[in-house]
Parts: sequence; structure tokens; C-alpha cells
Amino acid sequence: MSGLEPWTGGRLCVVMMSALGDAVHVLPLLDAVKTHAPSTHVTWVLQPGPALMARGHPNVDDTVIFRRSEGVRAYVDLRRQLATRRFDLLLDLQVYFKAGIVTLLADAGVKLGFDFARSRDLNCLFTTHRIPPHANQHVQDQYLEFLDAIGVPHAELRWHLGPTPEERARARGLLAAADGPLVGIVVASSRRERNWHADRYAEVVAALRRDLGARSVLLGGVSAPETEMATGILGRAEERPLDTMGQDLRTMLGLLDSCDVVIAPDTGPLHMCVAMGVPVVALYGFTNPRRSGPYRRFAELLIDAHSDPGDGPSITTSYRKGRMQRITVAQVVERTALALTRYAPAPPWRRDRPPA
Repeated sequence: MSGLEPWTGGRLCVVMMSALGDAVHVLPLLDAVKTHAPSTHVTWVLQPGPALMARGHPNVDDTVIFRRSEGVRAYVDLRRQLATRRFDLLLDLQVYFKAGIVTLLADAGVKLGFDFARSRDLNCLFTTHRIPPHANQHVQDQYLEFLDAIGVPHAELRWHLGPTPEERARARGLLAAADGPLVGIVVASSRRERNWHADRYAEVVAALRRDLGARSVLLGGVSAPETEMATGILGRAEERPLDTMGQDLRTMLGLLDSCDVVIAPDTGPLHMCVAMGVPVVALYGFTNPRRSGPYRRFAELLIDAHSDPGDGPSITTSYRKGRMQRITVAQVVERTALALTRYAPAPPWRRDRPPA
């Protein structure tokens, strides 16, 4: 256990600031800690975007907001916020230099981070203890290694993620024109190499309506890749999808929860779907789905254009450019039809999903 005593409770700080998908993977870790030691007080250092997801979460007691866009001022403000807090244990779940600086600024008796091999940007120099070396795993399993290091069991994974009744109602209002099965399309990741193609999405929208009687809805924020992709889809679509682009993250939770199935590249809302039990057709080409794909759910819906037949058992972190174009419209329609059949679409606005 990296030389640490088993965790029995106290003040815990979690450093995972940026990627929304990674923040989703933190949630089962928090649930395991709270289940094992209910007296644990959890403070999470994170950026404004993921902080919206953590807002009101039953396993998050306190948040410290890191506003990276403010440059040096962000660290000054962070130091001020952390100055009034002391922790018994800090988990540095991020391997980059900025997380190392946050770890340095925090007052914690034990600061646990990654081993030397997996740490980047000298991040491991800011921690007092490190988890044992391990071959690459899925990101979710990688975070669970921290639980092993502090003696916290994690037999069952629970995310406790979902919209409030008000957020669900707001989403339903945006989808009032929906008829038939509802298919969400998360149009883009912020990293363009992960994204599919607007013309193919437009073909999928038309095929789903024609062949399955399904209505599509565009889901996403206001970033340039998302806006460009949505504009491209709407400009090419023979069958116009519903357009809910530009909603905040909490409304997005309600929209995802309202869909019978969601189509998405490797991006945060995909992992939110997995956490909530919403069937998701995952489109992977640039990134390795064995590393960052849907975790233990919906494997039969995954479209993997990243892997080659000769790939060995080891999980690589390599990016493979140009692979997203291998994904065909027929594949996406077939997987969506499978999802609608296998996961038995319920009447409109059912959404009494089992707790995730």
C-alpha cells in the first residue's frame, strides 16, 4: 500500500482539475472512500467546467475552483483558497505540472501520486508517496489503484451521477418536439482529431428517421469544434435534427438522460452516459478504447477504428491519426439499431433508470 496506513477517515483532497471524462472516472473512487469511511470530508480541486458536474454530488463536500484561463492569477487565487484548509491525505490523480503546483500549494500530511514511469512533467517530485508501478490500464482502473494504495475496497462501482428533477424537466422542455425513439448525437470533442464527420452524421440522422422512426437531437456546448460540427450537420441534413446546442453542463445531464441512445466520440458526455446507464454508441479512432472507452458497459455498441488485428494484449496510449474516417454510416446505424432493440426503448419520458 505504498507504505501508507489504511484510510479510516479524515480530510481528503482530490486533485483532478480539467478533463470532464476523467472527472467522471473520479466519482466511483469518491463513492468507495465515503462508503468505507463515511467520516471522510472530500475537497475537490477542479476547473469551472467539471465543477458544474460535481455541484451537489453526495460525495463531494467542498470544491476549490482553479480558473486556469486567468494565468498566474489562478495560482494566486488557488493559494488563497487552500490557505484556510488542511488535509490528512491528498490524491494527485493528474500527472501534469499544473497538478504538481496545486499539490505543492496544498497543506497535506500525505500526498499520493503516480509512480515515476507514469508521471509527467516532474509531477512525481511534488508528492510524498506514489502508487506502485503498473502496466497501462483503463483510466478508471488506473484511478482505482489509488484505493488499493490506501486500503479502500472497491468491489462495486457507483457514480451517483444524474440530473435533478428540475434539470430533467428543463431538458424535456427542450425536447418537446421529439417523437419516436430519441437518439442523442454528441457532435464533437474539443480535440478535433477525435471527431467524426458532419456529412456522415447528417446521413445517420436521415437513416435513423427513415429506417427506425427515430428522432435525432444535437448535443454540445459552444466551443469552436462543437459549433462548426453542428453547423455542418444542420447544413447537410435532409432530415433536420433537434438542435439543443449551447446548453450548460447540468442541462446536458438532463438531455443525455432523456435519450434512448446516444452517439458520441471520446469526450466527457460519453462517460456521463456510461455513468448514468444511458446506452452509448462510442466512436473511437484517434484514441484507444481499451484505455478510455466506455467502462464495463455497452461494449457491444463500441465502434473501434483504433485497433488493428495484430495489436497485442498491452494497452497503448498511442494516438492514431486519420482513423476516425474508417467509421462508416452503416456501422453507426447498425449499432444504434442494436441499442434500441437490446435496451428496449420505453415510452416517451420514461427515465426511471436504475441508480448508477
